[in-house]
Amino acid sequence: MSTNSSAYGSASVRAAGSGFAAARSGAARFTRPAQLDAALIDQLSGGVDPQRLSDMSHTTAASLLDRVHHTQDPQVVERVLTLVEREGVDLVAELWSSAESESLPGVLWRLYMLRTWMRRNREGISRLWRLGEPVATTASAIAGVDQAPTESDIARTADSILSGAFTGDFAVALERASAFCSVISAGLITEVKRRQTESERLGLSESEARAALANSGAPHMAKTAKSLAGTAKDFQAGAGLWRKGRLE
Repeated sequence: MSTNSSAYGSASVRAAGSGFAAARSGAARFTRPAQLDAALIDQLSGGVDPQRLSDMSHTTAASLLDRVHHTQDPQVVERVLTLVEREGVDLVAELWSSAESESLPGVLWRLYMLRTWMRRNREGISRLWRLGEPVATTASAIAGVDQAPTESDIARTADSILSGAFTGDFAVALERASAFCSVISAGLITEVKRRQTESERLGLSESEARAALANSGAPHMAKTAKSLAGTAKDFQAGAGLWRKGRLE
């Protein structure tokens, strides 16, 4: 299988700790979100006390989730689903990216970043799924993805996980996200091992082997696999807290 390490990452989305965070591109500025109060936008652009920002992150996350859960309007669901594209990742990041992983805004931030990453890297992810699915069979069943998904299947899964969080059982959506991350992590590890084996077969010196492995992108892939495994745990923990009524 021909692979390219750049297919498994994105310049606009990077792993940060155990979750996803968007790189600040400095490109087009976000437009004023319909879901957020104008005064809030002014406060964010001018800087705000960390405690107030934390309070706002929890309030906005809860309000957004509650609003969609109590509406039958598909246009509202679509606007929330495409929040990052419509309003700009910088605003969403400023609201939610610093929230604890075991909190509602922290979990929503990870869900939005997972969707963004999946849609922007759908070709590479579809290949990784084929590698990881035989290893993480139980997880693949939970995620609800075919054994050999196409790029379109990956995009639809990205949308269905996030939309399911707002319109269905929130805990089930988090479990699907967790399972998806686990399978892709397994796929990355499988690919890293394959590249390590290829490097060993070349009969290079130790320093040459390290350089060849680095050039193959294996170290970056291993780091991404570790990050995804951590994110999977975050989603699983969030699902447990939600069922106990403790995800706030």
